Amino acid sequence: MGRYVARRLAASVLVLWLVTLISFSIMDLVPGDPAVVMAGVGASSDQVQRIREQFGLDAPFVIRLGRWYGGLLRGDLGDSILLGRSVARAIAERLPVTLSLAAFAFGLTVVFGLAFGIIAAVRQRTWIDQVVMGLAVIGVSVPNFWLGLLLIILFSVMLDWLPAGGYVPLAQAPGAWLRALVLPAVALALLQVGLVARITRATVVEMLRQDFVRTARAKGLPGWLVVGKHAFGNVMIPVMTVLGITVSLLLSGSVVVETVFSVPGLGRLMATAILARDYPVIQGGLLATAVMFVAINLLVDVLYAWLDPRIRYD
Repeated sequence: MGRYVARRLAASVLVLWLVTLISFSIMDLVPGDPAVVMAGVGASSDQVQRIREQFGLDAPFVIRLGRWYGGLLRGDLGDSILLGRSVARAIAERLPVTLSLAAFAFGLTVVFGLAFGIIAAVRQRTWIDQVVMGLAVIGVSVPNFWLGLLLIILFSVMLDWLPAGGYVPLAQAPGAWLRALVLPAVALALLQVGLVARITRATVVEMLRQDFVRTARAKGLPGWLVVGKHAFGNVMIPVMTVLGITVSLLLSGSVVVETVFSVPGLGRLMATAILARDYPVIQGGLLATAVMFVAINLLVDVLYAWLDPRIRYD
């Protein structure tokens, strides 16, 4: 197990290096000049050139890449062209907001996705199964930005129950934090709830047909015990894979949801940086996102062996 984790860590370092190299190369190929954006409309060519020299944008690609890697080894992601301050500081300020939103949405996904999937599997071929799976298909099909706008119209504009946007830190006011994140978390989680429910249902239905489940039923064990103890434990391996993917999708989907609900998280910071051609923020945000994705995948692989002792990595 230790050797496997070590190999996965080495592979993760390689993945992160490739992500940084590809993202830096793409930023160099994207049309547009951040110096022109910063100089503003009507700026002279001399003003634009001075800005290029100030931020090192006039240097060749290899030189700029080497400078960025050198700063990365020192823990320095550079300075934001748009914000005029450290990229690391900007990400550190926005990342807790995105993580709290993703954690809220992930909790909704786990609770409702697993519950709906198990209920549909236990009541398969009934109207309950059809209704749950129909709702799951709708959840998978509805874009989160469109759902977010509908939620704002219904619960913020028409009913005036919840705020249409913004964010309040959890430590400052837990009630206000919860009210601010309910709508974006629901918009972010609905698609994942449908996905987890469908995978859970299919897996539980397959497990209920296995011989060891039939034996447990023949012994006269209650239905809830058969599903909860004998079937559900074997379901968690494929479900864990889906949940790992779900966390990654929640983090990536936060870019759109945070923009719709004006949540000051990492996703909104990235969206603003892309529009402003703020390359240091884009590269730093991509690196932070890649680190989280790699960590999630590594955690899922380790949990496999913990959930099923039969799994061995040689």
